[in-house]
Amino acid sequence: MEITVLEQLSRTWGERVAALTPEEWATPTRLPGWTVQDLVAHMAPDHQVLDFLRGERVQAPTVTSGSQWLRRFNEPGGPAHTLAEDVAGAAQQAAAIGAETLVRYFAEFGPAMIAEFRAAPPDAGLTHPILGTVSFRAVADTTTVEATVHLLDLIDAVGGAPAPPAGLRRTAEILAAVADPVDFIEAATGRSQARVLPVMR
Repeated sequence: MEITVLEQLSRTWGERVAALTPEEWATPTRLPGWTVQDLVAHMAPDHQVLDFLRGERVQAPTVTSGSQWLRRFNEPGGPAHTLAEDVAGAAQQAAAIGAETLVRYFAEFGPAMIAEFRAAPPDAGLTHPILGTVSFRAVADTTTVEATVHLLDLIDAVGGAPAPPAGLRRTAEILAAVADPVDFIEAATGRSQARVLPVMR
């Protein structure tokens, strides 16, 4: 697992949200209907994240990589489409806890989340409410993608320093692996007009 990359992203998020002004918290993002505060609430680690990571371990999880997770979530009619409104509503509800508490979540729960990842075998499994069972590697990969993509959303809304290069590289690797490899290679090299992007909602 690329925990060092995830740790850097978590630290970056903590530093960025701690520096947001009241005006920036209320700024709309490019996600329709989402403010910066909604976006931060969606990304903030909390006790539910830790409860999930500390859940009962299972053998031989069915989802073992971030690319597999994202492929399943984003397939036509998949959870990324059917649950989009629920996710937005949950983010807005979580945002009501207030900016100060959200900042504290990153400071308190962020390091604890990273510690859970470091202590877990990458192939160990957890029960997931939608995907059945997932490995810690798959959770770490998907969390890395989410942290990077939404950090770019935050930067688009309020500016600031670029996203960490290691996070960008790792996210690009994971996203490239979501598409069919032959279709992706041939499209990327101009040998095909196959539509391989976007690979996630």
